[in-house]
Amino acid sequence: MTELKKEENIGQEEVQELIAKYDKESAFQNFQGVMKWIVTIIAISFTVYQIYTIVHFPPEAQIHRSLHLAFGLTLIFLLYPAFNKGQQNKVSIWNILLSILGAGVGIYWLVEFDDLMMRVGWFTTLDLVVGGIALVLVLEAARRVVGLPIVIIAIVFILYALFGNLLPGFFQFRGVTLERLTGQMFFTLEGILGTPLMVSSSFIFVFILFGVFLEKTGVGEYFNDLAMVIAGKRIGGPAKVTIFSSALQGTISGSSVANVVTSGAFTIPLMKKLGYRKEFAAAVEASSSTGGQIMPPVMGAAAFIMVEFINVPYGDIAKAALLPALLFFAGIWMMVHFEAKRSGLRGLTEEEMPNRKEVWKKLYLLLPIVLIITLLLTNMTPEMAALWGILATIVVGAFRKETRMSIVDIIMALADGAKAALGVIAATACAGIVVGVVTLTGLGQKFANGLLDLADGNVFLVLFFTMIASLILGMGVPTTANYIITATTTAPAIVALGYPMLSAHMFAFYFGVIADITPPVALAAFAASAIAKSDPIKTGVQSAKVSIAAFIVPFIFVFSPKLLMIDTTWTEALWVVTTSTIGMIGVSVAMVGYWLRQMPWYERLLAFAGGILLIYPGLLTDVIGIGLLGAMYVVQHLQTRKKEIQPSQELSN
Repeated sequence: MTELKKEENIGQEEVQELIAKYDKESAFQNFQGVMKWIVTIIAISFTVYQIYTIVHFPPEAQIHRSLHLAFGLTLIFLLYPAFNKGQQNKVSIWNILLSILGAGVGIYWLVEFDDLMMRVGWFTTLDLVVGGIALVLVLEAARRVVGLPIVIIAIVFILYALFGNLLPGFFQFRGVTLERLTGQMFFTLEGILGTPLMVSSSFIFVFILFGVFLEKTGVGEYFNDLAMVIAGKRIGGPAKVTIFSSALQGTISGSSVANVVTSGAFTIPLMKKLGYRKEFAAAVEASSSTGGQIMPPVMGAAAFIMVEFINVPYGDIAKAALLPALLFFAGIWMMVHFEAKRSGLRGLTEEEMPNRKEVWKKLYLLLPIVLIITLLLTNMTPEMAALWGILATIVVGAFRKETRMSIVDIIMALADGAKAALGVIAATACAGIVVGVVTLTGLGQKFANGLLDLADGNVFLVLFFTMIASLILGMGVPTTANYIITATTTAPAIVALGYPMLSAHMFAFYFGVIADITPPVALAAFAASAIAKSDPIKTGVQSAKVSIAAFIVPFIFVFSPKLLMIDTTWTEALWVVTTSTIGMIGVSVAMVGYWLRQMPWYERLLAFAGGILLIYPGLLTDVIGIGLLGAMYVVQHLQTRKKEIQPSQELSN
């Protein structure tokens, strides 16, 4: 570890404070004494149950999902206080009661399964009481772990189901009784126990556990060192280190905020030390960390839900996401490169670099990720691939003393994995309420038809409205729930216009992710600004600017599905990537205002136009775009050469 890293890295305590402030899912209590062991035993039991159901197949869907929910609710009410008043180190009697009720609603399905199956559609008074309690508990758990916005959205959908008959126009719905709504929410597979929670109970949990094991073996810190070796000495090296490191961090964390504070604790102070403006340093970290959620092979939790929504293998989704993700990071790389050239920012010196030999010796730490990629490509189920990845992590970690996990470490990692999954459980259960109402009322089709009417069938407007809806939802709704809502309401409108379902869902997914860096509420950018001591809003604006590629790439793969490897060959897809990458250069220099030299406003406009033409699929637009950017490059090259020659001629004279 270099002296520079020791000096610049912020303290672990400050890191934890930032995570707790900006990532509610991580703001749980750390108990001591008896309560610590009670929570730990429940958490370990939860993880063991999840692993057992992967190896030996789960029980009936209703039982498995309700038990998954029961474990989640039990831990949430023990670990998350009703109101955040700092570390309390104790549990109130009310939270213990809520925890017991949370366990009870899951056990009710286990005990009454046969009777419930015998009287499908007919519910006893006790059924409705249990269903009502489950509904309230899910809303309260989501409020504590995820935040109030998602709860408000779920309540609005519930009110629509009950009082839709009072609304005018095409949104009017005849309404349902409270009894039918309660039955739909908890006693069918189209509500709380629906597809989102199913994905949480299978794919997501085990991949979160995989991420925890990678962290325990020090892979997260290794990503920083590897990125420094690859990019540290280049122009603007520290910012490029951030891009590499955050992209790699995204393979083990589905949280933009967690990515920011993990890698940003080192990279942001380093960038500031070497001359980067604090808003720009924070923006690069926030943008790169957010992009980690769209980087295969292990993408954010929403990607696993997409598997079930559109009935496509996860390997196909990861393959489809690869080229857009590379374009996204290429766009950030270019913004950083040209900003560094404009500002004259250097890379790291040899003394500031980590020991290359030691870094390359630890390359084996990446083997679990390589193994997962290989297994996914061979069509192994994601759950089993992740389990083998966990075993591989333990094995490769044993090669060195500093990464070796003891039996106690492994057991505690099982507990930490369960705790890390609680945010997703709360979000998916609450989002299931929304999906249940959409299914019950047909609201998704109504919304899609209304969107088509509003846009008058114009695909640009439909895409624009979908983008705005995702960004607005992202102000307080996590990526997973954001995607679920837009996928059930706006994505059908894109499909109705004749575009592939995968393109429509990836579009909603992308904008759900980048909502984390879009003002006015940009949690990833705000977390980065706290590390950089910069203005949060200015940092958010700068993050959106740095991530300009993220706002363009989704439009590309809707209009040119070849980018997602849909009905195409690698040759055709690479042509789209090549022209789009050149187009990103045009957009980047236009945003920064520098290429080979400083650019006046009219050159920036021409560069932006050329970039957009190249990004938009089509031979004619590609030719015009290349012509514009090519001519501009030649002119700038000749002008800079002339300026270099003139001083030498004057000296010779």
